Amino acid sequence: MIKIKNEDWADVLVQALPYFKQFVGKVVVVKYGGNAMLNEELKSAVMEDIVLLNTIGIQVCLVHGGGPGINTMLERVGKKSSFVNGLRYTDEETMEIVQMVLAGKINKDIVGLLQQQGGQAVGLCGVDSGLFRAKKIEKDGVDLGYVGDITNINPEIVISLLNKGFIPVVSPIALGEQGDDSRYNINADTAAAKLAVALKAEKFIQLTNVPGVMQDMKDKSSLIQRMKTEDVQEYIDNGVISGGMIPKIECCLEALRYGVPRTHIIDGRVPHALLIEMFSDRGVGTMVYN
Repeated sequence: MIKIKNEDWADVLVQALPYFKQFVGKVVVVKYGGNAMLNEELKSAVMEDIVLLNTIGIQVCLVHGGGPGINTMLERVGKKSSFVNGLRYTDEETMEIVQMVLAGKINKDIVGLLQQQGGQAVGLCGVDSGLFRAKKIEKDGVDLGYVGDITNINPEIVISLLNKGFIPVVSPIALGEQGDDSRYNINADTAAAKLAVALKAEKFIQLTNVPGVMQDMKDKSSLIQRMKTEDVQEYIDNGVISGGMIPKIECCLEALRYGVPRTHIIDGRVPHALLIEMFSDRGVGTMVYN
């Protein structure tokens, strides 16, 4: 076990104190997915972080995905998964399974883990209290089934829970627009970004499977720690931002465009990455800002 000197502990606390003062009473929206949902130790560390943030008075709303869990259940019932430009084709049967896995199993598992760490968590999906309303979308003219684009957010239920000290845990299932009682599968990153805007969040944080945006994916030292919005297009044009990182960056830009001051893409594989990002000068991952 590594022994830390008293002066080092003091330095950590002194460095963290201004951030405590800055964020107490503010809303932070965390999108939770990737390896942090699959590894038990990382899962426990994320829950500890969220409960700690909540305990000191930071209002944390957690939005989760669950692709691997959906894939497992589809395989179990003998249904093949298919994707179009990274989005899951969702027919009526698949939508039932998506709702069952996300809102019924994964959501409640996360709530249970937060409770075990001493937090007071409440599980929701976008159908509850009309939190998310969505319309059917098509990608490049291709029918994706019950995949939706959020058209309206009614955040009152989440705000009420936050103000009472609860940790809302939200699964990205949406109700159709007025007159449409269908359920829609929503991309979790997109849902989290839009909810961050609706909640007037101070920070929007995405937990991912990579250190952040890097100049060279093979070189961890090439991490881009700070990125201005006006530089994003250049990074896309030169290939630094590509593949699955593009939609995550687009979610950051969406949140920034509508008033969220800071957005972050951080490595969910790093234990306590949330605390390092929130309470240290060095931070972790890539911060995208105006």
